[in-house]
Amino acid sequence: MSRFTMQEVGWEPRIPPVEAESATPAQLAALEACPPAQRRSTYFLTLAQDPASLGERGALFNSVMYAPRGLPRAERELATAVVSIVNGCIYCTSVHARRFAELTRDTAEMQRLLDDGIGTGLPPRRRAIVDFSAKLTAEPNAVTAADLKPLRAAGLDDLEILDLIHSIAMFANANRLMQSLGRSVAP
Repeated sequence: MSRFTMQEVGWEPRIPPVEAESATPAQLAALEACPPAQRRSTYFLTLAQDPASLGERGALFNSVMYAPRGLPRAERELATAVVSIVNGCIYCTSVHARRFAELTRDTAEMQRLLDDGIGTGLPPRRRAIVDFSAKLTAEPNAVTAADLKPLRAAGLDDLEILDLIHSIAMFANANRLMQSLGRSVAP
């Protein structure tokens, strides 16, 4: 059985999160800039220890994941789920696997990816995204222009490829931050 899941996964911090009742004005402002569902999460309360960093992270996340142009959001979620699988971040995998399944209404395909691994059978466009996401995450220095050919053959244009790279790179950082600051707790 896979250690990855679409069920909600918990997270325990290694350093104490900010207590909302005793937060500084800067910490509260940084939290208010986060999406409402994240403002009171243990992870974001932990990130609020450094409000400037949290503010920058939130702006980057929104710009990369919610941009109205380029790569469709579901494919950004697919890429970030793959990055999280490769990096072993159980929490992030669960969040982005669920979002992909919600956006595509294709729970079965994501479940196969979680159960059988990133080599499971996928349609050509998704296969190209998964393969590129896995390689760029695991071996960034080994990626060459030749690695873009399958993406182009699957129909991705330059802006979509750039969006894909932004998503992959941002989640390489996000996974490491989450794994360094705490640990995932299985459901």
